[in-house]
Amino acid sequence: MRRENGYLTVCLALSLTVILSLCLTLIEGARKNGAAMEAACVADIGMQSVMAEYHRQLLEQYNLFAVDSSYGTANSGSGSTEAHLLRYLEKNLSTEDVFLSSVLYRDFLDLHVDGVKMTGASILTDDGGEVFRRCAVEAIRDDAGLSALEELQEWLEVVRVNGLDDTDTEGRKNTADRQLRELEGIREQETSGITVNPTTVLEEKRRLGILRLAVEEEELLSQNTLDFSGLVYSRMQRQEVSVGNLPLLQTRQPGELADRFLFQEYLLKYMGRYGQVSEEDALQYQVEYLIAGRNNDTENLRSVADRICALREAANAMYLWSDPNKRSEAEMLADLIGTALTVPEIGPVLEVVIILGWAYAESVYDVRTLFSGGRVPLMKDEKSWHYGLQGALSGDLEDCTSGGQGLSYADYLRIFLSLTGLEQLTGRAMNMVEADMRMTAGNRTFCLDGCYDRVEFDIRMSSGFGYRYQLIRQGNYG
Repeated sequence: MRRENGYLTVCLALSLTVILSLCLTLIEGARKNGAAMEAACVADIGMQSVMAEYHRQLLEQYNLFAVDSSYGTANSGSGSTEAHLLRYLEKNLSTEDVFLSSVLYRDFLDLHVDGVKMTGASILTDDGGEVFRRCAVEAIRDDAGLSALEELQEWLEVVRVNGLDDTDTEGRKNTADRQLRELEGIREQETSGITVNPTTVLEEKRRLGILRLAVEEEELLSQNTLDFSGLVYSRMQRQEVSVGNLPLLQTRQPGELADRFLFQEYLLKYMGRYGQVSEEDALQYQVEYLIAGRNNDTENLRSVADRICALREAANAMYLWSDPNKRSEAEMLADLIGTALTVPEIGPVLEVVIILGWAYAESVYDVRTLFSGGRVPLMKDEKSWHYGLQGALSGDLEDCTSGGQGLSYADYLRIFLSLTGLEQLTGRAMNMVEADMRMTAGNRTFCLDGCYDRVEFDIRMSSGFGYRYQLIRQGNYG
């Protein structure tokens, strides 16, 4: 009988045990790392899907990217955004769309979502609207050059040095008129039919208001009115807005001059103003509202017109005092009237009255020109001056031009925007955005403090094979 040795069988059994252990270890390692990679990929895709749900009307009208956490409903907050992310994660992990998945396919990784929690958010209204300003600056940065900033600075320097926005020329004129009336003997001369004050016709015009003098048909102006009590700036003042907890994306000092300029250029580009209105806007003269802060279109326009007129009066009076020829004309007329009335002491006061009345007449021409699309230099010279003394005192102030050299109406708005407090400017701008969005379909309850610029989520997943994963993901439009 032959005897067989079993060495090969034992060796093969031992080898197979080692090989099988190695294969199972490799398979389990592939499962663990594959599940981790799938969890990371699904989390990234889910975040991208959430950020892709930016508010379409906000982008179309104001070029701003933000996720509206209300999703067209009356309730905003992190809960809705968490639910949207959870739905995307579960959809990307699901195998229901695989053909005959229940029969032919078994999920090798078996991942499922345990929970989603928003741990951070940056809201457009955070830090007094600093996030909104940053987004606006980024939206306009590539479209607006900084070459005009130096020119704007020069205009502001002229206004500041000469006190054009602070000088009360109208008040000075009223004081001079009162002094003229109070001079001894004037009342008796007036009762005898002699006109002492040659600017009486101009004062009657002034009482009509500059807006009526500057616009051909005042009744055709927009009468839109807006209730601000429920808008974001009022809610911010009452501390009734949602607040984010993510730090600002800050690459420059807040309020830096270039960013302030770009923010104002953004407002001028995306918001309506006189001569450039949109019928769908809550207020048609939006830039005028940013400056004046009234709740009525006509009142905002009137306020801006008054301010332009006051600035032009100061600048025009300054030129008249500095021009020897024009000042000589005013002095000669004043002396002539004083001589005719045999009251020579009224000459100096009457000269002031005539100069300031002449400056006002020229200012009416300037405002009419700006409102008709023309240009007016900040400081005039002999070539850019329009009215002669006789024409000004006649009170016929119907002249204007659509051309000329100097600053446009938009340029004067740039000056006034620069002189408006940044907090007020930002709050009013956010009011306009919120009010306009509420006028679009499906956004009646839109709130700017429900719009996320950045979000951060804590995502937790687990595998049916015992593995657990925690992922922190941020989404932003930077």
